[in-house]
Amino acid sequence: MTNPKAFSDNQAEAGTDHFDRRTLLKGAAAFAAAGVAASQASARDYGPGVEPTRYPDPDILVLDEKRFKAKVGNTTIKRLYTGCLWAEGPAWNAQGQYLVWSDIPANRQLRYLDDDGHISEQFHKPSNEANGNSFDFEGRQISAERTRLVRYEHNGSVTSLAEQANGKPLNGPNDMVVHPNDKSIWFTDPGYGAISIYEGQLAKTGSLQPYQKEAVYRLDTQSGQLSKVADEPFKPNGIAFSHDYKKVYVCDTGITHYPNAKNVIWSYDLNGDKLSNPKQFIDMTLNGKSGFPDGMRVDVDGNVWVGAGWVGAGYDGVQIFAPDGQRIGQILLPETCANLTFGGKKRNRLFMTASQSLYAVYVETTGAHNC
Repeated sequence: MTNPKAFSDNQAEAGTDHFDRRTLLKGAAAFAAAGVAASQASARDYGPGVEPTRYPDPDILVLDEKRFKAKVGNTTIKRLYTGCLWAEGPAWNAQGQYLVWSDIPANRQLRYLDDDGHISEQFHKPSNEANGNSFDFEGRQISAERTRLVRYEHNGSVTSLAEQANGKPLNGPNDMVVHPNDKSIWFTDPGYGAISIYEGQLAKTGSLQPYQKEAVYRLDTQSGQLSKVADEPFKPNGIAFSHDYKKVYVCDTGITHYPNAKNVIWSYDLNGDKLSNPKQFIDMTLNGKSGFPDGMRVDVDGNVWVGAGWVGAGYDGVQIFAPDGQRIGQILLPETCANLTFGGKKRNRLFMTASQSLYAVYVETTGAHNC
């Protein structure tokens, strides 16, 4: 996702459903006044040589003790790296035991090696301002570049998987997931890379829909056929399968540009190669404030872990929702969190790309999917 600078002042003043970055960040003061446990997130020092954080980590919040069982009492949130311009798209490679993520404005992708914590700062550079990443079931990296969806082959070559839909260029792919049964790739196309100089190149079409209506697509990797499967979200962003592959969840960040949009996550029933029964599944409002749901992953119990932000301390970080959409936990970070994924040898380590940094924390659950 892009930053919310595109809001106009008129939109920001018109109501609570549309606001600019300044309005979003004002939420920090409101949370503090309301007594939300935000002081640790805003004051915590993640720099080298600081004193250890006392167990249990105060920035991992259990909101529902009966349903949120993933907090580990004797572990803390770690900052593994900082220095990005805008970090996005973490994906875990189980075969190589490494994490890859994107730094969109810097036109690069980085890699974290789990064996010794080494960071490769130019794993892929240039990256065509890639955003989201994933791995297919052959261990090949899939990336949502600014103009197309691509796959990195085992021999080092790059295959373009999708560049057009309906005879028109894609707006700008964002995030994707791979289905284990038919190896199809489901991806979102909000077009942020075509309406921002900082994270891409302006399409110069004069439209917030750079080339066509923003939508969710399914790519049949066997035939190459690309099909639009949903277009209810104003700007579909993060995407995830439910733990049992019966549903598809889609984050909507259309509030960055559309006055009538809301910070919600959509739910669809998954029927083979089609989606049906669209519903607004999760409302991101917390204590009267609402931030963006950017990316998400699902654990083996069906809980939805969402990267959230642009409000301030006490909100920004990761928010965890039960399968019925009720908020049950939070992980507070001192930066807006865009995306996350489960990784590590047991797939019980949550990696979080948050603005300029990469964070990680062990949890007492595992990711439902391969990366």
